Amino acid sequence: MSNIPETGRTRRVTIRLVVLQILVLSLLATLGGRLWYLQIRNAKEYTAKATGNHIREVVEPAVRGEILDASGRILAGNETKLVVSVSRTSLLQQKDGGKAVLTRLAEVLGMPAKDVQEKARLCDAKTPQPCWNGSPYQPIPVTKEATTQQAMQIMERREDFPGVTAQPTAVRHYTGVEGANMAQVLGYLSPVTDEEVSKTADKTGLDRYLPADQIGRAGLESVYDRDLRGTAGITKLEVDNLGRVIGTADKAPPRTGDNLVTSIDARVQKVVEDNLAQAMADARKTWDKNTKRNYDADSGAAVVMDVKTGRIVAMASAPSYDPNIWQGGISGKDYQGLTNKDSNYPLLNRAIQGQSAPGSTFKVVSTAAAAQAGYALNGNYACPSSMTIGGREFKNFESQGHGSITLAQALEVSCDTVFYGLAYDQWLADGGIKPKKETGDWFYKTAHQFGLGAKTGIDLPSEATGRVPDRQWKQSFYDNNKDAWCKQAEKGGKEYSDLIAKENCADGYVLRAGDAVNYAIGQGDTLVTPLQMARIYSALANGGTLWRPTVAKAVISPSGELVREIAPHEDGKLPTDAKTLQYIDDATKGVVSTGTAAWKFTGAGWPQGKIELHAKTGTAEVEGKQTTSYLTTYSRDYAVVMTISQGGTGSGGSGDAVRRIYQALYGVDDKGGVDNGKALLSTPQAELPKFNADGTAIIKPASFGGDPAGAFGDPGVTGGSPRVFLDPAQPSGTVVVPVAAVAAVEPTRSNGRGRA
Repeated sequence: MSNIPETGRTRRVTIRLVVLQILVLSLLATLGGRLWYLQIRNAKEYTAKATGNHIREVVEPAVRGEILDASGRILAGNETKLVVSVSRTSLLQQKDGGKAVLTRLAEVLGMPAKDVQEKARLCDAKTPQPCWNGSPYQPIPVTKEATTQQAMQIMERREDFPGVTAQPTAVRHYTGVEGANMAQVLGYLSPVTDEEVSKTADKTGLDRYLPADQIGRAGLESVYDRDLRGTAGITKLEVDNLGRVIGTADKAPPRTGDNLVTSIDARVQKVVEDNLAQAMADARKTWDKNTKRNYDADSGAAVVMDVKTGRIVAMASAPSYDPNIWQGGISGKDYQGLTNKDSNYPLLNRAIQGQSAPGSTFKVVSTAAAAQAGYALNGNYACPSSMTIGGREFKNFESQGHGSITLAQALEVSCDTVFYGLAYDQWLADGGIKPKKETGDWFYKTAHQFGLGAKTGIDLPSEATGRVPDRQWKQSFYDNNKDAWCKQAEKGGKEYSDLIAKENCADGYVLRAGDAVNYAIGQGDTLVTPLQMARIYSALANGGTLWRPTVAKAVISPSGELVREIAPHEDGKLPTDAKTLQYIDDATKGVVSTGTAAWKFTGAGWPQGKIELHAKTGTAEVEGKQTTSYLTTYSRDYAVVMTISQGGTGSGGSGDAVRRIYQALYGVDDKGGVDNGKALLSTPQAELPKFNADGTAIIKPASFGGDPAGAFGDPGVTGGSPRVFLDPAQPSGTVVVPVAAVAAVEPTRSNGRGRA
């Protein structure tokens, strides 16, 4: 018998003990490995992060670069204002969430308490504007219009205003130089959002957004934000565990943003804006015999383009607004004034976003299409007062016939039935309702070749494409709307829209004869923008080159040095030979001399023999609305396009205004006299402005020889404007009435009668 005591350990217990020992050793090994990884392998990384916990960044916003006109006048600059801001973090530490502080602040600032509270709240999916969409840790500006006395009250009573600061800050200012507004072209700024800051947190320089940054949200401010914004200065402060500053770890000074020189001439811009507003005011006083009321003239746009480069000399959109209302955060009242239905949505730039039927201004495209299809330019074509196609009557304007005429004469008198006949003939040649496998589709192909149905590529955001209603579009439109049409058709209504729905439900994908003939005169489902038409008429003027429209000319450093030039870009050529271009050129000249625009130009004293103008009038019909006035013109230097929604005929609604724009450009008086000394811009300005050593532009005072009693205003003084180019009887203080956003994309189905 053995003296060794029994341990009671069985084989199973032994195995369990071994497994437990292995598990403990594994855990110890894992812990040791992790400690090695943290303390040795990645020691530098975590040491840096730990050190970073004691570093606080103080951001000094950069001064934003200026936007200048072609001569160096400041369109968008900066001014120092007393900015009152609140810290949301400090407000939330108050028992009532800072409500009492904001109420006291509102009393000092003379603002409604509601406005102050709305500006200090954070934006989210459920919170409407106004609100703060920047970082919640960034001071939120309540006003940028504080007085010195108000700032002193706040700073002397710090115990009553915890988290409130008042300090001078450079803020964006839209100068309105020469009286030019340009709100939609310039755009506006707003703070970066938390999401934008987070997405760029690991980047540096201009690629990184800081909580204090303001960035462009529209117009040139948006497109050239990277050039204009500059780089904020960052001071890294060392702090102890109580948050007290103990030293400076690093300091990078802010870098001012570069300046942007544009092709806009502020004086011409003012003339264009004034004359567009005046044309709309005049239209509202004009009786519309079709609707038995005055024209509504609810919106409009105008473009002046350099035909040899595609650069924009002026661009106006109505209704407009004061872009300075975005300073310091927009108020609820102002935001509603820009976005509700009654405001007519002035944020829209109707020169590039307003889509409507072009009416007879489209006929230059149809003429080129006819030439491509093989029709003789000098042949004779019937111009009856009306035509019956597919059981429907398609009329000329006021049912006037002109017998047998050429295509040039058809353009001059704007004969619809000539183009109806050509389009119908081509429709039949392509197979009619049962199209051939290979169709010519010359009228549609030519429109695409002229650049329609696509963006022009202008350096402004949110440009609309317009629409060429060809076979591909018809099929796509049918696929997207068939169910809705059929549902409406089942109700058996007798209204015009019900009948159209029934027809489209059955075969809305079919390109019908009515579609083809309406399209040929710029009606039906055709949509264009004023900029697209300005580009086309510029190409007609310059020999067929389609330039890409541009507003910016160059980026200039704060010291006045050229950073980069934004050169004109050729996108292509018109699909027409020199003979066809000359033919259209002669015909559009005839429109001004003896055609549909003559009564507003040569009949009103325009010196056609000295400064040759070309034009095409258009009056587009819109179902349920008054006619749209469209006038497209060009000279040797400029294309000028104007359109007014519900503004009457092409020449009647826009003729006087466009003529006065040319008068301002070339120095022409009402009797046809030409004085180059009074011309605002007889030729487009090609060279860049010169700059002083401090980076300010050298603006040469314009010479207006013989300007009686300062009738032209002082070109070197903000607010001066050549108002002599408005009719003497114009009322002062004209207000442009806004239009609903839906008017920017108007329904264009007509009853088949186009107008000159």
